[in-house]
Parts: sequence; structure tokens; C-alpha cells
Amino acid sequence: MTSAAVPSPPFALGPKWIEADFLIETFGMLGVLAVVFVESGLLIGFMLPGDSLLFTAGLLSANGTLPDLWVLLVTIPVAAIAGDQVGYAIGRKAGPAVFSRPDSRYLRPEHIERSREFFDRYGARTIVIARFVPIVRTLAPVMAGASRMDYRTFVFFNVIGGIGWGVGVTTLGYFLGQVDFVHDNLEPIILGIVALSVLPIAVEVLRSRGRSGGG
Repeated sequence: MTSAAVPSPPFALGPKWIEADFLIETFGMLGVLAVVFVESGLLIGFMLPGDSLLFTAGLLSANGTLPDLWVLLVTIPVAAIAGDQVGYAIGRKAGPAVFSRPDSRYLRPEHIERSREFFDRYGARTIVIARFVPIVRTLAPVMAGASRMDYRTFVFFNVIGGIGWGVGVTTLGYFLGQVDFVHDNLEPIILGIVALSVLPIAVEVLRSRGRSGGG
């Protein structure tokens, strides 16, 4: 196996150890699954490159650096679903304590109430939508647990979201990675994927600031 056939995208988005290519080169398939698990359900997973990692994993599967696509399409959703299950358990058991920490900049009691209102408004499909939004992907299962979302409902939508995200993004990377244009312009394309995935967060932040300013 060799990774020379695939250009390694030198992102300047954070430390070297959270870059998709570095994680895959260093830890291989186990690294991919570990990152997916941690980012999906543990609160320390905010900065991990979920979307770009899956896209890159699919691309490297196409050139033989990682296992066959079907292996990724089975194991990645399983890791994603398992991560969310752990996140839900954390929120269910320790959610109120986590969100009420006085020294926490992001995890506050009002976040639980907002998440409950969000779940009431949009329903459990929130768990599916959150899969495709960085940071929200990490918080959603914890918030679902803290908000006491019905467990069986959570599991149902968690499975749908985990399969949709894990299969969809990885397959996209697999097939687009075989297109010459994508292969030759990997860095800007993955940067674009990251930018698009962060866009909903930016929009929500601007809306929140607008409401605060108007109030």
C-alpha cells in the first residue's frame, strides 16, 4: 500500500494531529473508527475532522490504501451509532451537571432548554440532521439524553443518521476521488466540504446575534 498516489491535503485549519490525512496515515482504519466514535458522542470531539475524514477515507479506499469500500460502509456507521449511544447515556446521566457548570463557556443550562424546544419543534429528526453539522453532531446526542428524549425514538433516528452520514460521505469520497479533477484538486475540495458543513453554524450564530441585538 502507498499513499503517494493521493495528494495529502496540508490543511491549515488546526493542529497537525487533527488533520484527516495525518490521522489516517498514522492510525489507519482504527484511527478512522476511533475519530468517528469520539466525535459522534464524546464532548471532547468538537475539533475532530469528521466530514473530511470520511471523504478522505473513501478516497483512500478507492486507491487501495484503506480496506474495500464495503468494509468502511459497515464499520463507520457502527462506530458513529455507538458514539451517539454513549453521548446519549452521558446526557441522560450527567447532562444537567455538565450543562450547569458555572465555568463552562458553551455548555450552559439554557442550552438544555433550547435543545428541548428545538426537539419539540423539529422532532427526533433533529438527530439525523445534526449528523451533517460539525460540533452540533457532537452535542446533539448529549442534549437528547439531557432533554430526556424517548430512548427508542433516539435509537431509531440515531441509526438512520449514522448510516446516512457514514455511508453517504464515505461513498461520495470513494467515487469523486476517482475523478481526475477531484483527485488533482483535493485540498480546495475538502476545504469546501468543511466550509459547507460549518455554514449552518455560522448562519445560526448570526441569527442569534441578530435576535440579541434586536431584543
